Amino acid sequence: MTGALPVDAVQRAPRRVLIVGMNYWPEETGNAPYTTGLAEHLSRRGARVTVIAGMPYYPSWRVDDGYRRRWRLREQRNGVDIHRFRQYVPGRQSAARRAMFEATFLAHAATVRGLDAPDLVLGVLPTLSDGVLAMTLAHRYRVPYALVVQDLVGQSAAQSGIAGGGRVARTTMAIEGRVARGAARVAIVSDGFRPYLQGLGVDPARIELLPNWSHVVPSQRSRSDVRAELGWADGEHIVLHAGNMGLKQGLENLVNAARLAAELAPDHRFVLMGDGNQRARLQALAAGLPNLDFLPPQPVDRFMDVLAASDVLLVNERGTVVDMSLPSKLTSYFVAGRPVVAAVSPAGVTAREIARSAAGLTVPGDDPPALVAILDRLRADPALGAQLGAAGTAYAAAHLAPEPLLARAESLVETIVANRHGRISDLRDRPVGPLGVEIT
Repeated sequence: MTGALPVDAVQRAPRRVLIVGMNYWPEETGNAPYTTGLAEHLSRRGARVTVIAGMPYYPSWRVDDGYRRRWRLREQRNGVDIHRFRQYVPGRQSAARRAMFEATFLAHAATVRGLDAPDLVLGVLPTLSDGVLAMTLAHRYRVPYALVVQDLVGQSAAQSGIAGGGRVARTTMAIEGRVARGAARVAIVSDGFRPYLQGLGVDPARIELLPNWSHVVPSQRSRSDVRAELGWADGEHIVLHAGNMGLKQGLENLVNAARLAAELAPDHRFVLMGDGNQRARLQALAAGLPNLDFLPPQPVDRFMDVLAASDVLLVNERGTVVDMSLPSKLTSYFVAGRPVVAAVSPAGVTAREIARSAAGLTVPGDDPPALVAILDRLRADPALGAQLGAAGTAYAAAHLAPEPLLARAESLVETIVANRHGRISDLRDRPVGPLGVEIT
């Protein structure tokens, strides 16, 4: 690319990067692994990295035991200086509770003092408070800020099914638009986010695709051994959903599919592995179903074993979810080498990602008979399942390897800082140069 800056520039002139991301290590699911991975990568490359984060709570929506009764905390890990601030964590979801969740983190973290002045502030959405705080701190230190958009906040309010979300969606979009328009660069994990951001008035030249990478390694264990440990019989067709059990996942669809399959296709065994604010409700809905099990979240060294031991990996979203997010679990699903079934909106970003990878099949969300039918098809055609699984592995190797994507993020940081001239408004009024690392 013409005008590209070499990644090695970060080593020649160490940068001071302030990352604002409520979700961070030790959280192992959602966007935390990517924020953590980026921060630690920049630190390894010689940058001085500071992170402002909340107390770990995801996906259980309960503050982790080791962080309870802490108001603020400072930690050091892998060269990154972490400043944590307590936020209100609601056990049940509604627009009002979500607003309190965001506002308490923003108000508390905004009191941070004593930081070295950064060269760049990087805010990680899906939490709107991270974007607002990044903008606020950038003004405080008179430096540019950028965003990494994991979820579209306004669309989440409108599409996730959270109580009262529709009423606050317009206000949320207005704030999100102001934050995004002021950013030197907006990095998106899916190209499907681009039309929405452009509709908010973001300069298309400042929107860059920065996909999430696969942060896991393939299982090395025997599938039969893992299945035996889990109590899965050889003849059972294991359909696994891994990750968050929240509103936007709409996992009532899976419960209803399991109820239907119990009568029509008893060989299908559905497994929900993970945690979330809807888990207890789903367990109550599934009471008495002989073909649906719940597993707790698995540690990193066990997680991929369970995925690889399954027969089908399931992504499920509410039928209203179109472009609010791209499930982070897909990067792990593809590495696992098992066929993926996505019960999602056919017009959504998840369906497009499945089609791009050629690693799975899609059916409309909120349609249990359609879901059972596609599982029956895979059960009857092992060759198709093997073909889809191999395509996922190939896609992960070609497009989701961490090294080029982290290098691309690093080049983004360097490009913004190198193009900084005087006043923040000067930078906002013109596009910055292209990224220095290409990815196919």
